[in-house]
Amino acid sequence: MAGHSKFKNIQFRKGKQDGIRSKLFSKLSRDITLAAKQGVPDPSANARLRLAIANAKAESMPKDNIDRAIKKGQAGDADTMEEIRYEGFGPGGAGLIVEVLTDNRNRAAANVRAIFGKNGGNMGESGSVSFMFDRLGEIVYPLTAGGEEAILEAAIDAGAQDAETDEESHVISTAFEDLGAVIEALETSLGAAKSTKIVWKPKTETPVDEAAAATLVKLMNALEDDDDVQSVWTNADISEEVMAKLGG
Repeated sequence: MAGHSKFKNIQFRKGKQDGIRSKLFSKLSRDITLAAKQGVPDPSANARLRLAIANAKAESMPKDNIDRAIKKGQAGDADTMEEIRYEGFGPGGAGLIVEVLTDNRNRAAANVRAIFGKNGGNMGESGSVSFMFDRLGEIVYPLTAGGEEAILEAAIDAGAQDAETDEESHVISTAFEDLGAVIEALETSLGAAKSTKIVWKPKTETPVDEAAAATLVKLMNALEDDDDVQSVWTNADISEEVMAKLGG
């Protein structure tokens, strides 16, 4: 099976300070609300809602927050919200995918474009970057779930594409369209996962030097700070040494 990138910086995450956690919970709540609106409010019968709740729990989001987000979806609070994907290039030529969940398309587009422009990036046309990535489902299990060989066998039996083990966890990758079925199969053999999410995995990475990396990290942090932005992905290949200098 394919090897996992040795870098942990494909999707940048900031620290766990209170203000950042509040923004994170807000984004997770919107995802839950939209999932509840688009399908039934029962996670067992709504794969997207189950995934959104799992992501929220992985970030220690309180159950009351999750329940309120589901009720908002049932009440129609998500009727004006839409998902949009923006693509562009950052410093050093790195590709960027920005996923947005917003109730105002014009505001979101203007904000994302402005952030790119102020931080050495350029917005691209739809499809200008995404072809360089694979959209996959990622399922994470703790090391206590089993040995590396047992996890690999369970992943293959469940129909997953990839399974890797590092010093922190087992990471199983699957085709986006198979995510729900693979999660259900793995729950039967391994129990509930630690977390599940949809990821954009680069097919190839773009090397970025230290100077460009500093500006790129600033760009990505600025994008993540925007209330409408749900996630930011890049194919930048930044060395561990440089990331350590940048505090990433």
